[in-house]
Amino acid sequence: MLTAKTKILCIIGHPIDHSLSVIMHNAAIQKIELDYRYIAFNVFPNDLSNAIDGLKSLNIKGASITIPHKISVMKYLDIIEPMAEMIGAINTIKNEDGILIGRNTDGEGFLKSVKESGYNIKNKKVVLFGAGGAARACAFYLAKEVDKITIINRSDARMNDLISKLNSNYSISIKGINLSKKEEIKKEIADSDMLVNTTPVGMYPKVNVSPVNPLWLHPNLFVVDLIYSPIHTKLLQDASSIGCNVLSGVGMLINQGIIAFEWWTGFSPDKKLMKQVVIAELEKLK
Repeated sequence: MLTAKTKILCIIGHPIDHSLSVIMHNAAIQKIELDYRYIAFNVFPNDLSNAIDGLKSLNIKGASITIPHKISVMKYLDIIEPMAEMIGAINTIKNEDGILIGRNTDGEGFLKSVKESGYNIKNKKVVLFGAGGAARACAFYLAKEVDKITIINRSDARMNDLISKLNSNYSISIKGINLSKKEEIKKEIADSDMLVNTTPVGMYPKVNVSPVNPLWLHPNLFVVDLIYSPIHTKLLQDASSIGCNVLSGVGMLINQGIIAFEWWTGFSPDKKLMKQVVIAELEKLK
């Protein structure tokens, strides 16, 4: 029951209609009977500063941050946890008595989902599409265990900034290729073990597009798409059709959400329930 004492959590992004975080978190909240509610706010980039001020003035206890705010939101926070500072992006905010603390649970959630799939990333060569907030988090956690990361991105400036940050913290091989250099990308994928899409290309409702030419894929590639709506993106369908092992973004969504939930509330949610409600909602979109 919603009362004057109910604590509010939220997600901030633009667009936000695709997000399943509201369903996932509220199911977990109701299961353990916490006096919390989790709601969504569609916040345009120009309104982000006001929205973050609102977290304090409305005493919102915590917030998930999604596309396109994961980098730009950092300058409005009071404290950034060290790993998030290093990554250069956050996806979770906790309000501690008016002090807004930023954290990144994306990378940890991503790595956990990959390991849960049974894939061993040790000493692998990875091609990473994108250089935004989610890409940064994934790259920093991948760099702890893989041998090589190649970043593919449209913007050289953002790509080079990520490469610089990774080189400052890890000694593995890291390179970048502009998205326009098709032949270079094709050769890099041919020599890689794993491909990760961190871009929104293929996200619902534009489900018939892929960031990767299907002719560039090969059966020995492990293909991960951080998109979870749809659960089987065009990229994953193309990869599956030639025998690749694939992984959707559902596991990462749930794992990063659990980390955030525990940080906000001090309670551990029911992971199985969270996955069930997410899958059920995704089935409705087919």
